Amino acid sequence: MDRPGETTHFGFRDVPLGDKQTLVNDVFHSVASRYDLMNDLMSGGLHRVWKDIMINALDPPRSDRPFALLDVAGGTGDISFRAAKAAGSGFHATVCDINTDMLAVGRERAMKRHLETRVDFVEGNAETLAFADRSFDAYTIAFGIRNVPQIDLALREAYRVLKPGSRFLCLEFSTVEMPGLDRLYDLFSFKVIPPLGRMVTGDAESYQYLVESIRKFPKPGVFADMIRDAGFSRVSWQTLSGGIVALHSGWRL
Repeated sequence: MDRPGETTHFGFRDVPLGDKQTLVNDVFHSVASRYDLMNDLMSGGLHRVWKDIMINALDPPRSDRPFALLDVAGGTGDISFRAAKAAGSGFHATVCDINTDMLAVGRERAMKRHLETRVDFVEGNAETLAFADRSFDAYTIAFGIRNVPQIDLALREAYRVLKPGSRFLCLEFSTVEMPGLDRLYDLFSFKVIPPLGRMVTGDAESYQYLVESIRKFPKPGVFADMIRDAGFSRVSWQTLSGGIVALHSGWRL
């Protein structure tokens, strides 16, 4: 659903709204094979801690009770694999990602972990999900919402596909406001991450976009209002690691 004439940001650049998805796709086509390695290098392994905190909040049932998770923009499967490990036999995850290369990496990883029957991979757009209303028990999106051109549409789709009583969880980079840490974080982001991306993936420009996109993402309070506007209740967030990331939560009641 494009909005003709409107622009949005791609990093620090303004681009036509209809162009952003293609530009984002190009980023992830370029980095897919080294995506998880770069996450380790960029965060010093902290992304693993943040994702574990997300899974603890998700708290999937450890029984044979059916539990359907929709993991959006989760192409490499990291969140779904962690959830499957924490859950009982009734758990099933559907990874929905718009990028075919990321999905290919995820499918390969699922086979290696013998999780191919518990985690499915589906190509799809967060703004127009091809799933029935009220069909999932939880919705997760980790470090993906800021890449969606029309975040409000994605949030409304999240609300639509969740069952009443189900939870929306979003892990995303946030705003560092701790004095001293903010300057160090900016220095590391702009001076270290793009050259590191060039060294590991052969692509500095994609990581330049990624660090710029973090700065353009709404502050936690503003994003929380967007989640409420989509229909969610009991909206909250917690900042982690001095505000480097935030875990956002909302409930469809």
